[in-house]
Amino acid sequence: MSETDAIGARLTRLDDSTRSLVRLAAALAGGSEEQVRRHLNEAQGATPPVWIEELLLQTYLFAGFPRALNGMREWRRLRPAPAAAAEESLQAPQLRRLGETTCATVYGTMYERLRANIRQLHPLMDDWMIVEGYGKVLSRPALDLPRRELCIVAACAATAQDRQLQSHLHGALNAGVAPSIVSDALASMEGVIPESALARARRLWDRIRNDVH
Repeated sequence: MSETDAIGARLTRLDDSTRSLVRLAAALAGGSEEQVRRHLNEAQGATPPVWIEELLLQTYLFAGFPRALNGMREWRRLRPAPAAAAEESLQAPQLRRLGETTCATVYGTMYERLRANIRQLHPLMDDWMIVEGYGKVLSRPALDLPRRELCIVAACAATAQDRQLQSHLHGALNAGVAPSIVSDALASMEGVIPESALARARRLWDRIRNDVH
């Protein structure tokens, strides 16, 4: 199990709550509305509501606002009120510091290279990635970083985003997810994402796992 801190947590067992969360992440990113409703119903019986809301909030980063909004709309049918009170907004300098720390944790030794590559694509994309993505969203403390990374893996697998999937498979390990738990998380997506997409994700993970060992 992981600690409650967003960074510094470790995940050594895929408990039922996390399994349901990962399956929901895959459905939110790539599934039909019927699948989203089904997996929201499944998750609400096994997963803390605040985790579900944090997943829904971060979904816009990896699947776009339309899917995030549709998912939140379905969730509000099950739970009309937000699971947590509104939080004090942090300013951009604070979000940047949080984002840099979280992003460096996820990318490890590849962090500086990532920043240089994204800046080369466009400086604003680098700024938004750090402040908006890793700062404002992925550094929120209500869901720990290992579980967030597993959900990102699920979203990338469901949408066949292999380049980002590779990064976040490494990121899950860097964030403290045991290799066996990454394997279990991929297995939990059976029946949620197409078999071809799952097979691609497993092949990529096998290469990474062999390199790690």
